Amino acid sequence: MAAFARAAAGGATFSVLSEEAGHRPFGADYPLVLLDPIDGSLNAKQGVPCYAVMLSLLDGPRVGDLRVGYVMNLVSGDEFTASKGGGAFRNGEPILPLPRPDPERIEVLALESSPRSLFEAEELVRRAAKLRILGSMALSIAHAATGGFDVFCSPLRARVFDMTASVLILREVGGVATDLKGRALDELEVGFEVRTTLLAAADGGAHRLALEILGGD
Repeated sequence: MAAFARAAAGGATFSVLSEEAGHRPFGADYPLVLLDPIDGSLNAKQGVPCYAVMLSLLDGPRVGDLRVGYVMNLVSGDEFTASKGGGAFRNGEPILPLPRPDPERIEVLALESSPRSLFEAEELVRRAAKLRILGSMALSIAHAATGGFDVFCSPLRARVFDMTASVLILREVGGVATDLKGRALDELEVGFEVRTTLLAAADGGAHRLALEILGGD
């Protein structure tokens, strides 16, 4: 929080919602900074080298108010960034999602799930050629934005807070993110209490295929 305090001392007004410190106002409700110092904290505790820092900036309380997103892999140092209308970048270079060689096939499916909620994505799992479970929402969605994963699916109702930065990154490459029924996310609030399922892909065709497999609207 020291960096935010210095910014406020310099005249900036904003507020911060953080995993560690909760809600901290610095002269104004908005812009709102979301901070998760370690997304994938269980991985970090268990010595699994896959976790990230996540930062988002919003002009209002909902997903549709996202302005800036930042994710850094704390193991590799890879940085993913996006600004609304300004594109998405990996380590400073524009993200150009990998093309899908077969539009009727999901080659790599990434998941975030509990054992119980996994059954809600059973048909999608059966149709995928390969599965990946990283244990970090921010990194999983960011890699979906690059096309490294054809589709990211969270049948688990995850916190909207955790997915904000990467959802903006994905959108800025032309990707699509909805819940598992195909419903838009923009009206969801970004606080710790609000949760949703998630289906995300850089390629709109991959998203439509996954939604069709899941039986979404």
